[in-house]
Amino acid sequence: MRPIVLGVLSAFFFAFTFVLNRLMEVDGGHWMWSASLRYIFMVPLLLIVVAARKGLNPLFQEMKKHPSSWLLWSIVGFGLFYAPLCFAAAYGPGWLIAGTWQMTIISGSLLAPLFFVTISTPTGKKKQRGTIPVRGLMMSLIILLGVASMQMEHARNLSWQAVISCTWPIIIASFAYPLGNRKMMEVCANRLDAYQRVLGMTLASLPFWLLLSAYAAMTVGWPSQNQVMQSGLVALFSGVFATVLFFAATDLVRDNMQKLGAVEATQSFEVLFAVVLEVLLLSAPLPTAISWMGMLFIVLGMILHSYVSHAKKLVVNN
Repeated sequence: MRPIVLGVLSAFFFAFTFVLNRLMEVDGGHWMWSASLRYIFMVPLLLIVVAARKGLNPLFQEMKKHPSSWLLWSIVGFGLFYAPLCFAAAYGPGWLIAGTWQMTIISGSLLAPLFFVTISTPTGKKKQRGTIPVRGLMMSLIILLGVASMQMEHARNLSWQAVISCTWPIIIASFAYPLGNRKMMEVCANRLDAYQRVLGMTLASLPFWLLLSAYAAMTVGWPSQNQVMQSGLVALFSGVFATVLFFAATDLVRDNMQKLGAVEATQSFEVLFAVVLEVLLLSAPLPTAISWMGMLFIVLGMILHSYVSHAKKLVVNN
């Protein structure tokens, strides 16, 4: 139950990403600055946290062991995740981005065969290639049905160009985020906690963000004061609070693909939180009856996904 609670809390803080990114875009801020400033601001925040926990030296020692892996999977997990999300904010409202982002529920499950998991056998423990959790995947489809129901009326008012421009970057992000996260869990094993891993991935992805910000400075100029402040809030809420909570949740279930899929499914609550935040912060209209029905499907899918995950554990233990 604890991983699910952590996952829902992370979804709440992640929801600020979609709303604030859209707010920055509406105010004239460029997506390249929205993306790069978040991770640049995350560095000092996380350095303070990890240093206070006396975790800097173990982190740097760990990064020295596999520098190329840290660089590659951090850019995949953070760079190819967040830059496309910010790009999408230029073409659609926060609710559309949050809804489409739920593709990560399916994407995470489809990535299972790329990883090995440890299982217990009568002769001891052994590693085997992960399999796609079919039952959990079916529950994920219920969640996506809820998301689709929420967005159905809104999508009718958008052009196909806006829908496509919002969709393809988020599909890329939906695969990149769980792939980078899981690969780094393999590299780190259990030697680092969530705070250390997020800081390490942020530091390792800095070359990507510095290059992106340099290109932004040359092509679109410098960010406004409002965009800098709002990016700082995204860095704190989403980059630190949400990411650390989510990584902590996935660390708790890292060897169980079924439960890992359940934790990743909690991110569907971002849609609900994004709706509430847009109503409060951007004066968006209240959801329609169809949207409320979609929310019901999301909650139902979450409950069923969690049940399937725990039921499998009970069968194995018996």
